[in-house]
Amino acid sequence: MFINLFYTLRTYGVPVSTRELLDLYALLETGIVFADREQFYELIRLCMVKDEKYFDKFDRAMADYFEGIDTLDIDELMAKLGNIPKEWLELKLDPNNLTEAERRLLKKYGSLEALMKALEERLKEQKERHQGGNKWVGTGGSSPFGAYGDHPEGIRVGGESRKRSAVKVWEQRKYRDLDTDNQLETRSMQMALRKLRKFARDGAADELDIGSTIKKTAQTGMLDVQLRPERRNRVKVLMLFDIGGSMDSYIEACERLFAAAKNEFKTLEFFYFHNCVYEYVWTENARRNASAVPTLDVLHKYGSDYRVIFVGDAAMSPYELLSVGGSVEYMSQDTGQAWLKRITNHFDKVAWLNPETPSFWQYTQTIGLIKDIMQDHMYPMTLHGIEDMTKYLAR
Repeated sequence: MFINLFYTLRTYGVPVSTRELLDLYALLETGIVFADREQFYELIRLCMVKDEKYFDKFDRAMADYFEGIDTLDIDELMAKLGNIPKEWLELKLDPNNLTEAERRLLKKYGSLEALMKALEERLKEQKERHQGGNKWVGTGGSSPFGAYGDHPEGIRVGGESRKRSAVKVWEQRKYRDLDTDNQLETRSMQMALRKLRKFARDGAADELDIGSTIKKTAQTGMLDVQLRPERRNRVKVLMLFDIGGSMDSYIEACERLFAAAKNEFKTLEFFYFHNCVYEYVWTENARRNASAVPTLDVLHKYGSDYRVIFVGDAAMSPYELLSVGGSVEYMSQDTGQAWLKRITNHFDKVAWLNPETPSFWQYTQTIGLIKDIMQDHMYPMTLHGIEDMTKYLAR
């Protein structure tokens, strides 16, 4: 009975196989879930989804399969049609339900294109909140646009499903931030960075080895406790963040990336710079002069096995990268290009994460120059970009 669900999940981009479908059947036969929609939803997701980044696609597939409706992309619609004030969709009165005869008399638009065009026209014309009407975006009433109303077809904007007659739903979904095509959040960044971890057992043997203990006890005929070193993440990461100027627009994204990295890596060192690295980097922006660290000291202190990640938009005047004295903060004694090459020559693996949209990279000369210095290991600060970067750094 779930063959159609299986193909619906695949249609929405959730990578499921017959193995997951058979697992679902086996669990349902045990009676673990019965007559509970929420538990059924959780069980299907547990069996069919193996990676959190597919939660958003799973939600859309489930809405399509069980409610017969597709879900609109809220960011795309917001950009096209504009934002809808929250108060327009707040229910003030309990609407009266229409009879079937009254519902049949309501206007149908005949196609999704006509319905979307009508919604766009309404949003251009509407200036205030409406309740109980038959035309505007609002609540109650018999308009095809809004929430808590009654219409044989339409676009539900927010609210809860009641009549199940909407042909499209415009709403924010719970797991949207985990989709690979959407804005990054700390959790999704953390999941992408996790692929960089490398575990090994070293240090003092202070952890109980259950398998070896059982084996030795069986061999000797008496209890023989075996210990082993704790399994630790051996990857060491050095991050350098561009701060100030054009990077002010990406402060929140950088904060999320930093939080994700701190949660994932036990050995994480970080420094700040502005536009490009020169003779000094620093550990505190408020005290950049007092906390300045010579870049040569960084090269001497941290071994070549550290994985180095630059985070910045690489956008600056070409003089800042190619000329002596090019730093906008002081008269640097060497070019930024020379310092970047020293860093890439010292460390085995160096990558650059760029929060700027990749389609704009070609219009900034210094982005291309730094990308060449990084031997093309410049990645967009998206989930796919971070995943590609971690694959390179983990080799």
